[in-house]
Amino acid sequence: MKRIIVTGDDFGLALPVNAAIEEAHQKGVLTTASLMVGAKFSGDAVERAKRLPSLRVGLHLTLVEGTSVLPPREIPNLVDATGAFPTHLTRAGFRFFFYAGIRRQLEAEIRAQFEAFRKTGLALDHVNAHNHMHLHPTVLRLLLKVGRDYGLKAIRLPNEPPLRSWRAAGSLPGSRFASWIFLWPWLGLMKTMMRRDHVRYNDFLFGMNDSGAMSLELVLRLVGNLPDGVTEFCFHPATRRCTEIDSTMPGYMHEDELRTLTSDVLAETLHTAGLQPIAFGDL
Repeated sequence: MKRIIVTGDDFGLALPVNAAIEEAHQKGVLTTASLMVGAKFSGDAVERAKRLPSLRVGLHLTLVEGTSVLPPREIPNLVDATGAFPTHLTRAGFRFFFYAGIRRQLEAEIRAQFEAFRKTGLALDHVNAHNHMHLHPTVLRLLLKVGRDYGLKAIRLPNEPPLRSWRAAGSLPGSRFASWIFLWPWLGLMKTMMRRDHVRYNDFLFGMNDSGAMSLELVLRLVGNLPDGVTEFCFHPATRRCTEIDSTMPGYMHEDELRTLTSDVLAETLHTAGLQPIAFGDL
């Protein structure tokens, strides 16, 4: 059996992102959005979500390339004086793993982000992390620990099948396979930890290797060669470029991704294939 979830990430990052997610849900196939609760325009995102009761919203946990919820004085080893998280992902990952003091601050910030989401009044559909940082075992352990207090039921599994991904995109076979081989043990650990805590997850994800480049042609080829199970498609749509977007995602084709999500051709293809997009809460 094949099922799909269609997600828009970075909800709250910028007004063009929020507008695109609203449009992609109203006029397209997008079913879920991942909210950055510490982002500048998260309030606008919440207002839009409340106008769209059929849009499922999850927490886009942000621990790199973003802004904290807690004040910098409470988490001085995690953020700078402005509350900005680091942008060097590998360095941040090593620090999360080796320094106990940072782990205590991590737990406090993760709890603060769950609490900020709770205060929105939105139902928690799922959780994932910006730049897939929940692949980090320390982050995932704390996410699961804190999530128990907030009704956590589903988490994204960042597992992109390299062969299907390469066949559809026709590019970068080496990096696709190398990435998958590197992530494989961490994905196995993720599954073990999530099963232990009875947390649901998708089987596959497309939109990692082609993040910001999910064109209609690529998505149609992926849909035509879906594996059995639950596949999530991850998008980063926006109605236009702006400072908040360009500072973190240079080169992303946000408007093209919005056109993909609202394409009548994609909607008809999914209908013909008997694929009605669902949300994590439907698993």
